[in-house]
Amino acid sequence: WLISSPKYARALEPFYQEFDPEFIGFRTKMKEILQTEDDLTEIVQLVGKDSLAESDKLVLEVAKIIKDDFLAQNGFSSYDKMCPFYKSVFMMRNIVTFYSLAIKAIENASAEKKITMNTIKDAMGGSTGVIYKISSMKFLEPSAGEEANREALTKLNEEIHAAFRSLDD
Repeated sequence: WLISSPKYARALEPFYQEFDPEFIGFRTKMKEILQTEDDLTEIVQLVGKDSLAESDKLVLEVAKIIKDDFLAQNGFSSYDKMCPFYKSVFMMRNIVTFYSLAIKAIENASAEKKITMNTIKDAMGGSTGVIYKISSMKFLEPSAGEEANREALTKLNEEIHAAFRSLDD
C-alpha cells in the first residue's frame, strides 16, 4: 500500500486541483494513516492492540477501511471493476471526515465522558451504522449515474457529521 504511488502524481496535480481541490489533502491524509498503521504494526505484535492509545486504535480501524474497502478492488463486479474519479474522491472525503471527527472526539473528550474507539464502534457500528455504511460505499453502482452516487455519498457525509454530533450530546 505504501509503495504503490504513481511517479506521475505531480504531473496530475493541476487536474486534481481543478476537479476537486480537496483531493490532494484526502490522498495525503490517507497515506499518513497507512504509514502510521505500518509503524504501529510492530508494536501491536509485541504488546497487543489493547495497550495502544485510543487514537492509535482509530488509525488501525481506519487503515483497515482504507485497505479493505477503498483500495481493494474486484474486477469481476459491476460496482468495482471501474470506479469513476468523482466516486473515489467522495469515498475518500467520507473516510477522512470519519477519521477527522473521530480523532477530534477522542482528543477533546472530557475525563467524565471519555470517548474511546469502542464508544465510537458501539454508537456507529452494527449493520445499519455509519461505519458499516462507510465500508459499503464501494457497492454504489457507477451505472446509477453520477448525480445519484454524489447524492448518496453526500448524504453519508451528513450522517457521519450527525453521528459525531450525537456522540457529543
